[in-house]
Amino acid sequence: MLAGKKILLGITGGIAAYKTTFLTRLLIKAGAEVKIIMTHSASSFVTPLTLSTLSKNPVMTDFINEEDGSLSWNNHVALALWADFMLVAPATANTLAKMAQGTCDNLLMATYLSAKCPVYFAPAMDLDMYKHPTAKAAFKKLATFGNVMIPAESGELASGLSGEGRMAEPENIINFLNNHLASCLPLYQKQVLITAGPTHEPLDPVRFLGNRSTGTMGFELARHAANLGATVTLVSGPTTLTVNQSNINIIRVSTAEEMYQAVHQNFKQAAIVISAAAVADYRPKQVADQKIKKKEGQPMILELERTQDILKSMGDKKQNQFLVGFALETQNELDNAKSKLKRKNLDAIVLNSLNDTGAGFGTGTNKITFLDKNLNQKTFAIKTKAEVARDIWKEILERINA
Repeated sequence: MLAGKKILLGITGGIAAYKTTFLTRLLIKAGAEVKIIMTHSASSFVTPLTLSTLSKNPVMTDFINEEDGSLSWNNHVALALWADFMLVAPATANTLAKMAQGTCDNLLMATYLSAKCPVYFAPAMDLDMYKHPTAKAAFKKLATFGNVMIPAESGELASGLSGEGRMAEPENIINFLNNHLASCLPLYQKQVLITAGPTHEPLDPVRFLGNRSTGTMGFELARHAANLGATVTLVSGPTTLTVNQSNINIIRVSTAEEMYQAVHQNFKQAAIVISAAAVADYRPKQVADQKIKKKEGQPMILELERTQDILKSMGDKKQNQFLVGFALETQNELDNAKSKLKRKNLDAIVLNSLNDTGAGFGTGTNKITFLDKNLNQKTFAIKTKAEVARDIWKEILERINA
């Protein structure tokens, strides 16, 4: 969840500030970009040089920087606009009171008051302070602003007492952020099933019937679904593509029959199903045990039989699933797509035509028309397949949430 996120880390003056070295390191390790604002008192507990080294960005304390005799301004508005979210950790009682009341007396507070992004805060204070009515009032008021509290933990405190008020450990802050960010995503806790790539139907031990699909479109759909919070099952025919997202489970298959079996083992629990694979319509009726040798002057005659129609079989069994198919056409494109949409009991179909330059197999781009069961249609300009995946998911979510 944190990979690629721009995080503004605000550090205030509590003993827990020493933990921000570990927190910064974990954020960077998770793939986030981190910029740090410290209060003056925070620098008594952890040095800006240490945090600058770990974050690979200058640490900001004042509105004005003085370097080599020149002056520069730390623009709090630009900082707030840059961030995907802001994290104040540790958040002392003093800073929490300022946040609740809108007291703007340092760079950190000016940036907080300018922030339109989500704000998280991790309180850190002694147990009596943590339970004091003013602290509780601040927590409650910040919640009304939409700020999210990362609850303090119990343990040994700097005062020598033991109890609630200890800033959450860096690992727990990371887990909290991951879980909370995931819970805000539109496909959180939804199961998504996607098919991708070609199928290879064997002719003999060394030859097969196949097509030119690379699987790129299906893999991009899976990646975007995962980014939207889904748990994705990706059933892929032969392809060299891989994914590195933990919420995508790839099932590798080769033939149409193997894909049929894998799909129906995962279909029932899926909320959304996208059939992006280019499944062979026919396969050799007989598969030779040995390599077929050519015979001079004689043609080879292959007898083919139909493969099972995976998409129609899902449409026949569909209950509450939102089912999306693909139609790659070369003529009468729209009429053929509408026919397939109805015939296979789909909720939507994605049409692309080989007559459009840059569409179809083996390219990094695609040009699609999205057509739903009510025959509402939207045609998109040619885009990269990653952008096409975003467009498809946007159309799906609009209909699911309608």
